[in-house]
Amino acid sequence: MNPTPLADRLRDHVRFLADGVGPRGLFAPDALAAAADGLATRLEGMGYPVRREAAHAAEGLSHNLVAERAGAGHNPDVWLVGAHYDTVPTTPGADDNASGVAVLLEIARAFGASAPWDTVRFVCFTNEEMPYFSTNSQGAMVHAKGCRARGERVRLMLSLEMLGFYSGAPDSQRYPLGVGLCRPRQGNFVAMVGSRRHGRVLRDLVAGFQAASDFPVQHLATPVWMPALVRSDHFAFWLNGYPAVMVTDTADFRNPHYHGPADTPDTLDYDAMARVTTGLAGALMRLAGVPLHPIATASASRRR
Repeated sequence: MNPTPLADRLRDHVRFLADGVGPRGLFAPDALAAAADGLATRLEGMGYPVRREAAHAAEGLSHNLVAERAGAGHNPDVWLVGAHYDTVPTTPGADDNASGVAVLLEIARAFGASAPWDTVRFVCFTNEEMPYFSTNSQGAMVHAKGCRARGERVRLMLSLEMLGFYSGAPDSQRYPLGVGLCRPRQGNFVAMVGSRRHGRVLRDLVAGFQAASDFPVQHLATPVWMPALVRSDHFAFWLNGYPAVMVTDTADFRNPHYHGPADTPDTLDYDAMARVTTGLAGALMRLAGVPLHPIATASASRRR
């Protein structure tokens, strides 16, 4: 099967980060800056002004990249899509997390010149990996605290965390203790993890995804902050009281190359990524009230 244009673009984004830049973080500040510059250029090429948001750490300064499609409504709510672009030192980071950034870029492209009722914001986060995770140096924490300080109504934050590795092999999927009962043993689905407190928006997201894509999805509304389920940027938003969902291929519960040198672009399934991208873009259009989307238009009308 010939890859679709969307799959080709996703592959290009992943190769830029994993092959063109390689390991990127404050341990390699020039590489991290090159990644940020390249991603900003790609967003600007889609017509988005890009704002750089500083994240300070003892090892140096880096930046989140913030782009948004402003809402047409009065005092609009915010729907936020985020993905971290840094890596640990031991990997080129194709799946973790060039894949998440690639999907973010293509969702941003899908919104194009649309005028959603609510604001849709895209943020490429710095400093997700240790030792910055869950500290004030984490890019997502900086942004979540900023949203809270500005009094923004973030209806949902989507953390795109490793979205490229899929396998139909038997027993290719593992689970954290207490999660895997009656769930698939093949790693051929995308997972969505939210908190039970915000279960309704998780259900709405899943419904929107399934309306736009036939790609298999598993979802979990967790009543507790299990360590295995908080290892991404959504946790910073939970800590600041916002609804947030991690969308993931389940990381090291499926991908044997996690945080290693073999996490390379050739190990990813770009056709599957394209189907996931289509589902997420459709769900966000429905939720944010994009005109000409019949469900979204009805939803926006009820909020006027």
